[in-house]
Amino acid sequence: MIELEGVPELIDPVMVAAFEGWNDAGDAASTAVAHLEREWKGEVFAALDAEDYYDFQVNRPTVWMDAGVRKITWPTTRLSVVRVGGDKPRDLVLVRGIEPSMRWRSFCNELLGFAHELGVELVVVLGALLGDTPHTRPVPISGTTSDPDLARRMDLEETKYEGPTGIVGVLQEACTHAGVPAVSLWAAVPHYVSQPPNPKATLALLNRLEDLIDVRIPLGELPEDARAWQVGVDQLAAEDSEVAEYVQTLEEARDTAELPEASGEAIAREFERYLRRRDGSGPTGPTGHATADGGDGPPGTPYLRDNPSGRTRPPKPPKAGGTDDEESSED
Repeated sequence: MIELEGVPELIDPVMVAAFEGWNDAGDAASTAVAHLEREWKGEVFAALDAEDYYDFQVNRPTVWMDAGVRKITWPTTRLSVVRVGGDKPRDLVLVRGIEPSMRWRSFCNELLGFAHELGVELVVVLGALLGDTPHTRPVPISGTTSDPDLARRMDLEETKYEGPTGIVGVLQEACTHAGVPAVSLWAAVPHYVSQPPNPKATLALLNRLEDLIDVRIPLGELPEDARAWQVGVDQLAAEDSEVAEYVQTLEEARDTAELPEASGEAIAREFERYLRRRDGSGPTGPTGHATADGGDGPPGTPYLRDNPSGRTRPPKPPKAGGTDDEESSED
C-alpha cells in the first residue's frame, strides 16, 4: 500500500467501489464512481501498490507529459474521500480502479483494512453485466447481499448466485466474513449495444445508490447524456430491421414480465425521488431510473480507460437462444 496523504477523520462513512473489467459492462459502474469523484471533488489519499496485484502485460501503464517531463501512471486502485453536505453530512470513501490480475484475497484484505481504519459502516460495490434487456426501457438494477438481516432491512435480494465471479463478488464475500455490511448494486446493460459509455446505466446505478444510502447525488449532465444515448441507439437500431425486430421482442418480454411493477409502490418511489429533486437544478426525468427489480478522470489520473465518444452499429442479435455472455447472472 502507498499512502499519498494522511487518512482523514470521517463522518458516518460509506465505502463505494467499482472496478473496470469483467464486472463493468459499458463502463457503467466505474463511470458512476468517477462521476461522484468529479462532482464532489474527491481527494485521493491512498493507492494500492500496482506491483502486488496487476499484470502489466494485461493492464499496461500509461506514459504522459507533465510540463515537458515524461511520466508514467501505473494501473492500480485508488481511494479518495468526499464529504456530502446537508442537514446530516456524511463522507463517502470512493474506491476506483481495475479488477486485479492476481492475489485477490490480499487485495480485498487491504481494502478491508482501510474500511476498518476509517470506520466504514457499509460497503457498496457497483457492477454492470450484459443482459437481454431493451435499451428503450428503464435499466434494471438489482441490489444483493449475503446478509439475510441486511437484505430485510434495506429491501435487497439475498444472493443465491452460483458460478464464475469477479472481484465484485469476491469483495462482497470478504466483507461478509469480516463482519462488514456489504451490498452489490448491478446494472443490466443491453448486450447488443455493450460498447462504452452507457450513461443511462450509470445514471440508474447512481439513482439506486442515492436511495440506498439516503444522500442526494448531483447528476450534472448525466440525465441529458442518457437521453441522447437512447436517441442515438434508437437511430442505429432503426437502420437494421432485424435489430429493430429483436428490440421489439425484448420490449414485449420486459413489459409482460414487469406488468405487476405498475403498482402504487413503484409510483410512490418515483414520486419521492421527484420531491427530493424538486428544488434542484437541471432535468432529472425518468430516463435511466432504476426499476424495483432490480475514463474521464481529471488530468493526471489516466488510470481509467478512455471512453470512446463515438457509437458503433449494434451487432445483429443471435438467430436462436440467448447471448453467449460470460457476465450473465453475476451476483
